Amino acid sequence: MDLKEKLVSSFLVFEDQAEADSYVHDVRNDAIKIFEEKGFPSKKEEAWKYTSLNKILKEDYSVFPKQENALEYRDVKKYFIHDIDAYKIVFIDGKYSSHLSETTHDGIDVCLMSAALSKPKYRLVIENYFNKAATKDSLSSLNTAFSKEGAYIHIPKNKLVEKPIQIIHLSTGNESATLLQPRNLIVVDENSHVQIIERHQSLTDNAVLTNSVTEIFANKRAIVDYYKIQNDNANASLIDNTFIKQKRESVASVHTFAFGGKLIRNNLNFYQEGERINSILKGVTIIGNKQHVDHNTLVHHIEPNCESHQDYKGIYNENSTGVFNGKIIVEKEAQKTNAFQSNNNILVSDKATINTKPQLEIFADDVKCSHGCTIGQLDENAMFYMRSRGIPEKEAKALLMYAFSNNVLSSVKIREMKQRITKIIANKLGVNIGFDL
Repeated sequence: MDLKEKLVSSFLVFEDQAEADSYVHDVRNDAIKIFEEKGFPSKKEEAWKYTSLNKILKEDYSVFPKQENALEYRDVKKYFIHDIDAYKIVFIDGKYSSHLSETTHDGIDVCLMSAALSKPKYRLVIENYFNKAATKDSLSSLNTAFSKEGAYIHIPKNKLVEKPIQIIHLSTGNESATLLQPRNLIVVDENSHVQIIERHQSLTDNAVLTNSVTEIFANKRAIVDYYKIQNDNANASLIDNTFIKQKRESVASVHTFAFGGKLIRNNLNFYQEGERINSILKGVTIIGNKQHVDHNTLVHHIEPNCESHQDYKGIYNENSTGVFNGKIIVEKEAQKTNAFQSNNNILVSDKATINTKPQLEIFADDVKCSHGCTIGQLDENAMFYMRSRGIPEKEAKALLMYAFSNNVLSSVKIREMKQRITKIIANKLGVNIGFDL
């Protein structure tokens, strides 16, 4: 039995345990039919031309992991940004961990998705927002079919959330191969502001495949800052599907820091549904060995007088492979659009590869749109200048690569987050960068 057949048959068991009268019952059933029809994506599809899932799909994944192992905070403290006060939603092998979490219902709702799906007081938000942004592609539909555990965040009107929210997914490696499918729903109402940090982390070298879906709704004049830390073990693979719908005058930014894992695919989709919207997409990728990172982005400009800014930096060493496929669509009605897209890459090794494809589809005539990509190596003149002033070659390379990615880092608004990312970059580059942030 291959993985697709295993998942389809497992869905019957999952549905038997789920609440039949839940609003999402029909949504789940429709979703599994879509996945059964489409199956897993292949390289025959244009959007997956440079990313093959064949190797990671051969594992015999456990669809329903065993009960969580006992983990103490001291065992996983290093995966939290522990020097800031934050709300925390923690999952161990796909199950909510109450003793590691710090949730709240004090003016805002920061809790787990399964509670929101089952309790009547959340029904209106669930009916209005759940599965309203996610597309009906095969992997998002697979997640929808098994949607139960994940983060539920609802910020009512006129709220400035004083503490960041950390969403942490931990895999214990209790089984030889585990499939996890977290589902996050984030609704930020009018004039509210929230900062969210998300991390997926395996604790052993056992195989883990995470197929995650996050839906974010930024209503009028809302501000959402979302940060993704992807620095996992060598046998951990992540397919991250994020869908963001924005209303008038909202600002949504997503920073993606991809530093490790066997295969990472980031599907990031922005839909602008109002005027004077700003969408910000930034990322830094630093990988080596045989790691593979694929960024697939979409910004859909639907209304006039809006902006989008994309800036992705990639540093590829050894036999690593990178993919960037960025698409901007500007509809006929979206006059006065200002859309910027940039993808810059450094190949440290002759064996590293990058496939980059920036795309513009413009149907309006009064717009400012630009896109571009660069692929190269470190500047030899800059290296010579630094070496001539006594800086060793290793440190000179690291400083140049840090400077290369710094304009993305400079836009991170959480100081402690910036410090953590700087330390990870220094570790990836093999040097000590003692900058005072």
